[in-house]
Amino acid sequence: MAEIQKLAKRERIGVGEWVRRALREAKSRRASAEPQSKLKSVRRAVGCSFPTADIEQMLAEIERGYQR
Repeated sequence: MAEIQKLAKRERIGVGEWVRRALREAKSRRASAEPQSKLKSVRRAVGCSFPTADIEQMLAEIERGYQR
């Protein structure tokens, strides 16, 4: 508790506010790690048609672009 009080004091906020912010941050990190949302993103990406090539070809094209 003393450590949390020091952290809150350093940020010039109350302990309650510090705890609420910490909980919101933890919740947002956890929410983005949900498997369902990741799967949804992957499924959406698979349905797209993006130009692609062999990795060596792509690296060579990138390198040529740097040299121009």
